[in-house]
Amino acid sequence: MKRKFAALTGMVLSFVLVFAACGTKEENPGGNTYQENQGTTEDKGDSSENNTFKVGMEAGYAPFNWTQIKNNNGAVPMEGNAEFAGGYDVEIAKRIAEGLGKELVIVKTEWDGLVPALLSGKIDAIIAGMSPTAKRMKTIDFTDIYYKSNLVMVVKKGGPYENATSIQDFSGAKITAQLNTFHYSVIDQIDGVIKETALDNFPTMRVALEAGTIDGYVSERPEGVSASSANENFTMVEFTDGFETSEEDTAIAVGIQKGSELKDQINEILAGISEEERQEIMDTAIVNQPSAK
Repeated sequence: MKRKFAALTGMVLSFVLVFAACGTKEENPGGNTYQENQGTTEDKGDSSENNTFKVGMEAGYAPFNWTQIKNNNGAVPMEGNAEFAGGYDVEIAKRIAEGLGKELVIVKTEWDGLVPALLSGKIDAIIAGMSPTAKRMKTIDFTDIYYKSNLVMVVKKGGPYENATSIQDFSGAKITAQLNTFHYSVIDQIDGVIKETALDNFPTMRVALEAGTIDGYVSERPEGVSASSANENFTMVEFTDGFETSEEDTAIAVGIQKGSELKDQINEILAGISEEERQEIMDTAIVNQPSAK
């Protein structure tokens, strides 16, 4: 209760108490964001006063990250959510948190909300299969690369595009990719392609492919392996004449705030993870990914 004292006169020392009740904010039931009084820049997980390392990911991009209902296969509980996050990104996040001597907290966040969440201090890092593009680097910093992959096309098995070897074989095809990713921009390299509206996430693209709304979608190889493993009706097309990309597009790094002291610390931890171990982590993630059609 707040008490406010007001002087009645300058001669008489008597006071009147005025009480104001303090209300409590209702917790956000969505599980994707923190309460208003959490995650401010003064209360970030990399401060000495907080022993947590808060990592944002969409938990819907297997085998990099996914959502599951049980805590098996090393999955980690998500903040404000009864479900768990698993995948390659989670395993990398666990190693970084251990190296920092902090408790890992996974914050499930929509793809478009990851950078805003980082800038606002709601999360300390983005570990979500994100590429360190020049555009993103104007806003946030990135660590050294922790994975690199090639682009593929996921299509229907037995369909007209299963045996494609060049991206130009998809002329006239209905193709899409995830919203606000470079995957969507490279579709323009296909002559005569029917570029469908970008979709929010990979589960949605898999549903669209199954329904025949699209003929294929652009992805990175690990997700392509994931999709074809999860659904026997899908297959992954790797190209001899593929998309033109830059290393900044196909590489994946940890996103952090500009000038964050975490950059050097995380780079040191990543340097201690050998290429062999990184590939083993990815192979395990592909095997452990939840089956989803």
